[in-house]
Amino acid sequence: MVRATCGSCDRVAAQIKPVVADAGAQLMLIDVDEDPQLATEFGDRVPVVVIDGEEFACWEVDNAELAEALR
Repeated sequence: MVRATCGSCDRVAAQIKPVVADAGAQLMLIDVDEDPQLATEFGDRVPVVVIDGEEFACWEVDNAELAEALR
């Protein structure tokens, strides 16, 4: 979950992109501001990484932990 005006969102997306690709998964960036329900749910808590519908991380992501979770 990201926001178009969020520099941290851009940084985290670039950071995790190779980890996601190595796991054979797909990185989907969803702008919370395009859905009022998501904007309410996540507010200013972006970036948020969601795996299979479950929140995995908010603001910061550990690449090793992400790789393990994607296995």
